Amino acid sequence: MNPSTAQARVLVDELVRNGLRHAVVCPGSRNAPLSFALHEAAEAGRLTLHVRVDERSGGFLALGLAARSAVPTLVTCTSGTAAANLHPAVVEADRAGVPLVVLTADRPPELRAAGASQVIDQDRLYGPAVRLYDELSVAERRAGQVAYWRAQACRAWQAALGQGWAGPVHLNLPFREPLVPGGDADWPEPLDGRPGGARWTEVVAPGGAARVLRPTARRGLLLAAEGDARAAAAWAERHGWPLLAETGGAGFGGPNAISAGMWLLGVDEFLRRHRPDQVVCLGRPTVFRQVARLLADEGVEVLLVHRDTAGWPNPAHRVAQVGASLGEPTEPGDPAWLAAWQQAGKQAAVAVHAALDAENWPTGPHLARALVDALPPDALLVIGSSNPTRDVALAARARPDVRVLRNRGVAGIDGTVSTAVGATLAHGGPGYALLGDLTFLHDGNGLLIPPGEPRPDLAVVVFNDSGGGIFSLLEQGAAEHEAAFERVFGTPHDVDLAALCAAHRVPHTLAGDPDTLRAALRPAPGLRVVEVRGRRDGLRALHARLRSAVAAALA
Repeated sequence: MNPSTAQARVLVDELVRNGLRHAVVCPGSRNAPLSFALHEAAEAGRLTLHVRVDERSGGFLALGLAARSAVPTLVTCTSGTAAANLHPAVVEADRAGVPLVVLTADRPPELRAAGASQVIDQDRLYGPAVRLYDELSVAERRAGQVAYWRAQACRAWQAALGQGWAGPVHLNLPFREPLVPGGDADWPEPLDGRPGGARWTEVVAPGGAARVLRPTARRGLLLAAEGDARAAAAWAERHGWPLLAETGGAGFGGPNAISAGMWLLGVDEFLRRHRPDQVVCLGRPTVFRQVARLLADEGVEVLLVHRDTAGWPNPAHRVAQVGASLGEPTEPGDPAWLAAWQQAGKQAAVAVHAALDAENWPTGPHLARALVDALPPDALLVIGSSNPTRDVALAARARPDVRVLRNRGVAGIDGTVSTAVGATLAHGGPGYALLGDLTFLHDGNGLLIPPGEPRPDLAVVVFNDSGGGIFSLLEQGAAEHEAAFERVFGTPHDVDLAALCAAHRVPHTLAGDPDTLRAALRPAPGLRVVEVRGRRDGLRALHARLRSAVAAALA
């Protein structure tokens, strides 16, 4: 057996022993030893293998698999630009706390020095975005290496899981030729791992209880940006706190969940009368400016529950306490305070939906509401960045029976189709994704699934308003910037999404009315795209009318 094959087989075996379930291979020559080893493990039923020709899509596929399963997923590629194309998925995994094991193949030192093809400096390629980096020594035909390979595989796995804060790890593997299996199975020492399939190194969790936060206010708000939605709803109900979520009613429920909470935070007069004494943030809020304003209020104490209690975020630099979990408050919430928020939430929701019903169909909020209403129980909803995540939070009705996933680590539009594919495969049930047209086009290669590869039961729902609608709601969308807006912010396109889908043999439906949309959203096997076309030139005015309707209802 040649050294590259031996090393790759041992690494894959040890990672499987640690719990590896899914692996993504991006084909290349230099990572051939890993590709062969992963294929053998898949054929033996030890893991599920996914193959993607585009490394960026492959990285986000792995991200989606890991985000939904909470188990590290492996992704491997060859050297050079292939490794660089994994970087967007790595930084998202870093900021979102998603466990990834990234194995990049490399040339051995003598080929790097010779200026060989496909060589870049891959040492610490992803910088501080990884929990662990190591370059393994080049495998040689001698005894004394198997323990080292297995120990490093265990180290990488545990680093990906983290101590409460998971994330990506990077092993750079310089392989010498031959890169394909050949010869007999002879090797200078046994390649076997520990008996009974045990890990080479078992890591015992460090002792000591993680810091628990105990709120002290009777008039508080629980603001959920990440984490376990059901646990948040149960805590809020048990202790009498209003619960507001960055996803509105999608994924959250219970009597204390205020699905119109983001609208309430945007009404200054209401907030002046109902300013909380404490806000407990579950995770890092990233979407709404009204949330940022609340957390910057000097009269509001901010507590943060975050798994990374060493590198925690600090909204408005005003976090008073950080803890890994949320414990019992020192006293129960004020019933009158809770009732006021519940009543206002109901009034705001009625006003929003009545105002939306009076608007011409379709708009982004129309589509978000219709999609969330149509989701089957226990469905997965992946929400794209920019307008879709806002539309769901502002227009969707309460659906606590669905699972929501968003790439909010760095909140980019990269790889969202591939993330949805991976997450749906890990979910094991029907999946839906709500994306804008630019997000969809940015990861068109996410539709490129080779024949025979696992395919999700996923409906990708695209609101196509021909460009960057989010900028219409920002400062750039003001009338005084009209001359420059369309070219450098609106970025219109005339891409035929149906033709793009046809090129990938992915079914496409153009939903031109609500009835067609409802029919297209019914659960169905396989990957499909549902397109709804709208306009963005009236988006700024639409949101102004919806805000006015909410403010009037609360006056």
